[in-house]
Amino acid sequence: MNLLWGGLMIVAGLILIICGSLKSNFIIYRLLVARSKILWGERVYLFHQISGGIIIVIGVLMALGDI
Repeated sequence: MNLLWGGLMIVAGLILIICGSLKSNFIIYRLLVARSKILWGERVYLFHQISGGIIIVIGVLMALGDI
């Protein structure tokens, strides 16, 4: 079960990194940007890239069973 949840977290982190790098217009990502822009302003894309990296690391640790 940890492998499933870890894999899903890795995919979510990759989506954040890719969409943040490309400044995507994907509907769900636009909603995330609108919510995050209130606090982070124009640095919202960098915030999503860093958050995506952290989520990937946590997902890998979950998949390996360390968390």
